[in-house]
Amino acid sequence: MVWEVFKKPTKWSIMKTLILKEIDELIYGSLGIIIFIAFFIGGVVTIQTALNLTNPLIPKSLIGFATRQSVILEFAPTFTSIIMVGKVGSYITSSIGTMRVTEQIDALEVMGVNSLNYLVFPKIIAMLFYPFAVAIAMYTGVLGGWVAAVFGDYAPSGDYIMGLQLDFIPFHVYYAFIKTLLFSFVIATMPSYFGYYMQGGALEVGKASTTAFVWTSVVLIILNYVLTQLMLG
Repeated sequence: MVWEVFKKPTKWSIMKTLILKEIDELIYGSLGIIIFIAFFIGGVVTIQTALNLTNPLIPKSLIGFATRQSVILEFAPTFTSIIMVGKVGSYITSSIGTMRVTEQIDALEVMGVNSLNYLVFPKIIAMLFYPFAVAIAMYTGVLGGWVAAVFGDYAPSGDYIMGLQLDFIPFHVYYAFIKTLLFSFVIATMPSYFGYYMQGGALEVGKASTTAFVWTSVVLIILNYVLTQLMLG
């Protein structure tokens, strides 16, 4: 399927409009839920870390350190991607599946349009902007941790910020973005596959969306394990 996506491209004047529409639907439309979840996940990580640091000899700066590591390495790229599978993946599968049921895809083929390129390629390009959303999730998660630490009286602001700077390894950020780029390709293609090749009626559209969510999540989790082993192991 992926090879067919890049064959016989649609005219750029049409494709540009489709790409901008998909960026608005898939990325910009998801920023609200991403920011909301990342903020409170950062706060929860901070609270849980603080509650487990019961030894008075352990510096409070470790709270900021643990929050930074958790948010950058896993919660921002991986947890956010699972949420995106539920929101964006279901949207992709249902929209393409509905076009299959209503024979709109057949109409595109009759007109000589490469339907895979027309429907899937804009989604792949739009999801290339997904790392920007993950970067916002990283910042928001760390901010949520700071709010929880300071206003929950778990750690002073200075200690928390000192922990954010403690033993910082820039490669961890690169690792998160590399992982996010691969995740974005999976999120764009797998739900498209389940929607494009589904058969049946309106009931099967819902089943295809559920199946796409399950299998895309499984692939993301396995890919996350493999990438972590290869890049950090």
